[in-house]
Amino acid sequence: MKYFLDKFDKAFENKVRLGVMSVLLVNDEVDFNSLKELLSVTDGNLASHLKALEKVEYISVRKEFQDRKPHTLYSATTAGQKAFSDHISAIEELLKQK
Repeated sequence: MKYFLDKFDKAFENKVRLGVMSVLLVNDEVDFNSLKELLSVTDGNLASHLKALEKVEYISVRKEFQDRKPHTLYSATTAGQKAFSDHISAIEELLKQK
């Protein structure tokens, strides 16, 4: 079983980060408010988890202005897509064990 645990990515230990990556894998880009609403989290909670994913380069951030207001968009990087896919595969393999 340790073999499968070694394949788990520490960046995805939190359900908010799992949720963020799940949303970003099925959408090209998602804005901060949409993520917050989809995941039912506070601004501060979401911001800290997004920072953690950005730090390991699993997501990219694009900032722009809409009607003079900041608008932040997030997308999964290629590295993030692979890491998340590998993490999910490790979970699936673990669940297949008897």
